[in-house]
Amino acid sequence: MNKAKKMLLLVVMLLAVFVPLLPTHIHADQTDDSLEQIKKSGKLVVGTSADYPPYEFTVKEGDKTKYVGIDIEIAKKLAKDLGVKLEIKNMAFDSLLVALETHKIDAIISAMNPTPERKASVDFSDVYYTGKQYMLINKKDVTKYRKLADFKGQPIGAQTGSLQYSLVKEQLPGSEIKGLSKLNNLVIALQSGKVTGVAMEEPTAKAYAANNSQVVAIDPGFVSDTSQTGSAIAFAKNSPALVAAANKTLDQIKAENLIDTKYVPEAAKYMETSTKNNTVLSYWTYFAKGIEYTLIITVAAVFFGFILGILLSLMRLSNSKVMHSLAVCYIEFVRGTPLMVQVMFVYFGIGALIQSLPALIAGIIATSLNSAAYIAEVIRSGIESIPVGQTEAARSLGMDQKDTYRYVIIPQALKNIWPALGNEFVTLIKESSIVSIIGVGDLMYQTQLVQSSTYKGVLPLFVAMVIYFVMTFSLSKLLNVFERKLNHG
Repeated sequence: MNKAKKMLLLVVMLLAVFVPLLPTHIHADQTDDSLEQIKKSGKLVVGTSADYPPYEFTVKEGDKTKYVGIDIEIAKKLAKDLGVKLEIKNMAFDSLLVALETHKIDAIISAMNPTPERKASVDFSDVYYTGKQYMLINKKDVTKYRKLADFKGQPIGAQTGSLQYSLVKEQLPGSEIKGLSKLNNLVIALQSGKVTGVAMEEPTAKAYAANNSQVVAIDPGFVSDTSQTGSAIAFAKNSPALVAAANKTLDQIKAENLIDTKYVPEAAKYMETSTKNNTVLSYWTYFAKGIEYTLIITVAAVFFGFILGILLSLMRLSNSKVMHSLAVCYIEFVRGTPLMVQVMFVYFGIGALIQSLPALIAGIIATSLNSAAYIAEVIRSGIESIPVGQTEAARSLGMDQKDTYRYVIIPQALKNIWPALGNEFVTLIKESSIVSIIGVGDLMYQTQLVQSSTYKGVLPLFVAMVIYFVMTFSLSKLLNVFERKLNHG
């Protein structure tokens, strides 16, 4: 099969996968059943990025993680008014809109600003809280940076996809903007000198400053449209019934002034309590849970990836042009795209067709499919490294192709490829950290929870590094034992 036919086959395969996943929109004459669907399911699934105190953050209660903050209280009230249970999905801020559009969540309550760009894709409730835009700086720079003009030409950090990111880009055109999905990492960048300041909302900036003596919150004088700077609840496009229900809840919250009199004081109390009992050591159960999920993902990906890898390698070595081309297209496509994109595609893309697809299963599927492509090439190279005389000798003894592979080729090939195969298994432990972007509670995800709960950035990362090293080093030693047995077999 020539190159042109292979490219055509690859395009056809991609269209077959992507076309069914193209978004469909509700026409104006169709009935809005958004509210009915939630009541029918019996739960309201709310997406949030729980690293934004006092809006949404996590605290430790016993061995469990509790989501608290202004937005969490609003979510609880909305779910109660709708007569359904509340389910919180914690994920990266810049993944929330994708999750909403693919119906992985029913609403976003995460201090999201209703900008015109976002309104084009989703529906918003009324604004429920408005705060100024502040800058978090190092305490030693408090006399150096006071107003917006002082930051000109300086590297500034902001959460990716946030209003603050847009404001920095517009009002500090000469500055280098560094965008990250987690505020914890931005604060680390600030304290390590990677950025001069971090743009965030006033309550959040003050929360970080109150719990970290090395940073200070200032008002640099950002100019912003008050209609876009407030926080609102986001819903899928064309959900007027759900928006109306949310506005009814928000009207009651405003009438009783619950945010200022109840939600903010409660958030402050949680932050104060968390600060007093926020030693990283006390969060050992978080790391233990992260290890558990990391090992589950790794073992499952190794098992399924190895099986699929064997199949793909045999397809690529097949005399059938169709089988060979399918294997080549799959391997080249998977190896030519980032694992992060593949994880998000499986969860948000395929997950749009299978609404009940859990994040953990999506993570296992994505890492297994990715690993299979690399394992296939390792196995293929091992098989091709066996001299052709071995095959001829086996066939001369009356073995068919199946027995030749089973008893002659594969055992010898396995000995040759074991180091490369072992390296792929070790790599999987580290690459599994990518699934944290879709809310899987692996080690990296749990580390981020510890960061947001303790207001410490570097120490939790150091602990995670040590744990990853122990796991990979232990696996390497175990694989070496098997390698020695193979060599002496």
